[in-house]
Amino acid sequence: MKFGFRVKNYRKKIKIMSMIKSKNHKNFMIVLLILISFSGNLYSQKNEFRKIDNQAFKVGEKLTYEVNYGFITAGYAEYSIPKIAKIAGRDVYNVAFNVSSVSTFDPFYKVRDHYETFIDVLGIFPWRFEQHIREGGYSRDFSAFFDQRKGKAKTSEGSYDIPQYVNDIVSALYLARTFDYSNMKIGDKFHLENFYKDKTYPLEILYKGKETISVSAGKFDCIILEPLVKEGGLFKSEGSIVVWLTDDILRIPVKVKTKVLIGSIDAELSNYSGLAGELKAKRK
Repeated sequence: MKFGFRVKNYRKKIKIMSMIKSKNHKNFMIVLLILISFSGNLYSQKNEFRKIDNQAFKVGEKLTYEVNYGFITAGYAEYSIPKIAKIAGRDVYNVAFNVSSVSTFDPFYKVRDHYETFIDVLGIFPWRFEQHIREGGYSRDFSAFFDQRKGKAKTSEGSYDIPQYVNDIVSALYLARTFDYSNMKIGDKFHLENFYKDKTYPLEILYKGKETISVSAGKFDCIILEPLVKEGGLFKSEGSIVVWLTDDILRIPVKVKTKVLIGSIDAELSNYSGLAGELKAKRK
């Protein structure tokens, strides 16, 4: 009797242990699947956007320009990358662009413009853009958050659909600095999308060849680009904009020529610091 009772108890224990093991195995499998799913989500989040090899610029870069109207120095401009910030869970370059007229020119046409864009470090596309214009009696303040995940531009004036990797006009310049122009021929174009105010505009960049130019910062071998902008440029212009970039890996803007109603405005590089590498395009 006792032996039979022990056997029954032993069998009962085995059955219970088997059930526990089976239950634990199921729980373990559920946890394992959750972990795999979670790690997969993390992987997809890390790789949800493009990655662009950027050797052209880095934090600390500062580029200063003289803004000339004919033979008159009318003002100064500066591009700078003071820091890396965090937006939408991503590291972004905080890029600032400022234009100011000189005090002697202020009575004729006072300018105090400030732009900021926040460019994704890995993908070189914007998450946020700000524009604060003070030109003569005209003023405008505008901001936009580019939700690159949902395809929406949420501005101070409304919400609008945008294509993925849409640019503002400042981020477009920095993206263009990362491109390889070595195999391009005169007349070749590349296409970007530029958001401004309440619309996305096609932004074609025309390659116009090479030229060596001299500015106050020195003599540089350059490539020449012409952004074919319908609207949303850095300068309110009625004509073309031509940009000279250094013909090396840094692609530094050396000169920007903007045609306006009565003449042209030239922004020429006067000083630079904090570059991402050696400026090989500068002639000795």
